[in-house]
Amino acid sequence: MNTENRPYKFGIALSGGGARGILHIGVLEALRKYGIHPEVVSGTSMGALVGAFYASGMKPLQILDLVKSSKLHRMINWKIPANGLLDLKKLLPILQKYIPEDDFACLKTPFCCTVTNLNSGQMEVKSSGQLFQWILASASIPVIFEPQVIDGTTYVDGGLFSSLPAECIRNQCRFLIGVHVNRNDPEENIQGFKAIAERSFRLVFAKNVDESFALCDFIIDPPQTRLFNTFDFGKADEIYRIGFDETEQKIAELFKLSNLDNKSKNELLQSRN
Repeated sequence: MNTENRPYKFGIALSGGGARGILHIGVLEALRKYGIHPEVVSGTSMGALVGAFYASGMKPLQILDLVKSSKLHRMINWKIPANGLLDLKKLLPILQKYIPEDDFACLKTPFCCTVTNLNSGQMEVKSSGQLFQWILASASIPVIFEPQVIDGTTYVDGGLFSSLPAECIRNQCRFLIGVHVNRNDPEENIQGFKAIAERSFRLVFAKNVDESFALCDFIIDPPQTRLFNTFDFGKADEIYRIGFDETEQKIAELFKLSNLDNKSKNELLQSRN
């Protein structure tokens, strides 16, 4: 596969996963520590939220502080079920506060997110026009969150078709990093509505992950993510640390696979000391 004519060296695809998506922040911070800055970003659901903040120019630790200070787990409105158990309206002011303009074009790094069009039954990739509405749509996990109606069309989480949206930036970068936070190892003693719903959604979203993995050059998929649920925002530091440590442990392998020259490898490896 000839990748020389692709405009960007590094790209990164960030999966959905609710609070588990805080792991993306740890990955981005570890990459930053070793001088690797993804030049094109894609995301679904929580990956779309983290990806948009990162693409706007925020540093990973600034995003972590935002997640912790905004207390996302408390900002979600519980409501009487209509189209969903929860709505995301309180998330909009955060986007407005930290991202200068409601437009993909204002982002400093090219970014796209995936959404599911419930009317057509198709996945759609969004990378231009109004930004905030598509982030909210991408984060709208079916049944749990109220869908987003945009121009008369109903949209939900892009994870139904693309839990790890690698395909939409594969042809733009020479080396693609995929970060997956929905590990689906066998589990026992799944009891209660919350646990059953959590496991069911993970299994549904897992169906499309293998194809995305095949498109990536490097995959970060820590097994510890299965210990956390969608709403564990109160455990942000723990989840962040898993992403950071996993990436740091694999950084030498990443250098090797990405064909960094020896001088660059040595300089980056020395920076960890």
